Amino acid sequence: MKALLVLLAVSGSALANDADLLRCRAIPDISSRVACYDAIPVAATPVAPVAAVAAPAPAAVKPVAAPAATFGLNATQMRKADEPNFIESTLIGHIDGWSAGTQFRLANGQIWRVADDSTGSINEVDNPKVKITRNALGTLFLEIEGTTQAPRVRRVQ
Repeated sequence: MKALLVLLAVSGSALANDADLLRCRAIPDISSRVACYDAIPVAATPVAPVAAVAAPAPAAVKPVAAPAATFGLNATQMRKADEPNFIESTLIGHIDGWSAGTQFRLANGQIWRVADDSTGSINEVDNPKVKITRNALGTLFLEIEGTTQAPRVRRVQ
């Protein structure tokens, strides 16, 4: 219930700021418009802290997976220091190319999906070797033996 009240309070102040922004936006003179934007007060209404909910005690300790097994699973978290910069495996089955959304099943059980709009083709190959690499920004690319193209991929499973 408290969380709902906090959300209502925050959204109310956000609506007030939107009204101010719309008023300033309608001013045709640039210097007057900038002065209007500068005069808008910053929402400094403190939000009441929400009571922390105690986390339930874990029933059992989960085993830690090997670094390669978790490679690419969670792109929103920082890369763990013990996680490799690449993995190597083999694609299962026949491949002659890819397009946006194509999914690849690797011999290690992982499933990867093309996450960009790239398309590519290679000579028809069965079970080619692949290498999934991470660049300096954390983007993952699928390098397939027999082609110089490497689509950006995201791990599905």
